[in-house]
Amino acid sequence: MQSSSELFPVALVSAELRADLSEDVYRLKPGNSPDYSVELALTRLGLADQPQRGVPVILLHGSFSNRRFWYSPKGIGLGPQLARAGFDVWIAEMRGHGLSPRNQAYSRNTVADYARYDLPAIAAFVCEQSGQAPHWIGHSLGGITLAAALGGHYLDSQTAASVALFGSQVSRIYWPLKVPPVEWSSRLLLKGFHHISGSRFKRGPEDEPIGLALESLRWHRLFGRFGDSERNWWAGLADVQVPLLAVTAAGDTQDPAWACRKLADQFVSAPHSYLCLAKDKGFSSDYGHVEMLVSKEAQREVWPLVEHWLQAGQLPEGVAHD
Repeated sequence: MQSSSELFPVALVSAELRADLSEDVYRLKPGNSPDYSVELALTRLGLADQPQRGVPVILLHGSFSNRRFWYSPKGIGLGPQLARAGFDVWIAEMRGHGLSPRNQAYSRNTVADYARYDLPAIAAFVCEQSGQAPHWIGHSLGGITLAAALGGHYLDSQTAASVALFGSQVSRIYWPLKVPPVEWSSRLLLKGFHHISGSRFKRGPEDEPIGLALESLRWHRLFGRFGDSERNWWAGLADVQVPLLAVTAAGDTQDPAWACRKLADQFVSAPHSYLCLAKDKGFSSDYGHVEMLVSKEAQREVWPLVEHWLQAGQLPEGVAHD
């Protein structure tokens, strides 16, 4: 089968019409990481009756999730909303999630792998297909991965027109992990597992490789930092100049607003806006971690703000933000 890209092997595995939307699913095999078995699924959404594509936007799901966070089987979600607004929407699925098969070294997958290898490959393909730098939107772990890619300088203004982080943070303190024996014993215990089951722990439809949990322990241990053995991503964020929108939710107990704000404030060189979805900010409720993007209230109040941000590079006048 002929590749859909001149960069690396890409297969168009399906091309369907979903009511008013066109859905093309690509499978990328970039071969740029130590594990050459990695394949990444990328779903492209557009209007069925408008072959002309608009500005590209890439959506990244969070942990224990897949493309359905952005795009339900009934054609509802931020992805279809943006496609109907004329954007060229791309929904990525990380290694072993959704339509992306599990790679040979699945259990050892980390954010460092996603940031260093996978996001640059996705960006290169989308830039090749659209002819322009895409906007990126990440929720939870998807946003953390974006921050890692920017802080590690694996993405820059050539591959990211702007970035929006929803419910993403790395500063919440887990005090027991600051005690070395506790961190050591936790690491030893986790190494006995292959993955964490999303369905068993009622976290979502997908599993997560144990490598992510071990990596998180390194970030949060005593003298730990947001980065890998080669680069300090946290320090690197200070040099990023890509425009940023950081969105938090007052009712988010998993990734609290103060911690998300701390991540946003580290983008000291970039034009950035911070928005908290809370009643005292004029919203209908104190949104939760998932509800900030997947709820009827989000469809009414949040999605239009995202659309405006992508079109104008700023939030609408009258919206309370910093």
